[in-house]
Amino acid sequence: MADAEILERVKSVLGITGVFLDNTISLYIDEVVCYMQHAGVSDDMISASVGLIARGVADLWNNSSGDGKLSPYFYDGVTQRALCSKAVT
Repeated sequence: MADAEILERVKSVLGITGVFLDNTISLYIDEVVCYMQHAGVSDDMISASVGLIARGVADLWNNSSGDGKLSPYFYDGVTQRALCSKAVT
């Protein structure tokens, strides 16, 4: 389940209030964070990337069946953060 602070910050970025969609948004956050981890983004960099996580959630949250795709902006952001993560370690 998504970290409570990240969940609240992502909801704020996306303009979502209340708790009705928390489970859905948490699942998308988990998918985005997993993608970032497997791309080589450090946990510290992921925690500092709420805007990018929100972009990934928004990309995946598409109500058209089968059209949920990650945007070029998301891919570029993950690539940049993975490179920065490697430079720091």
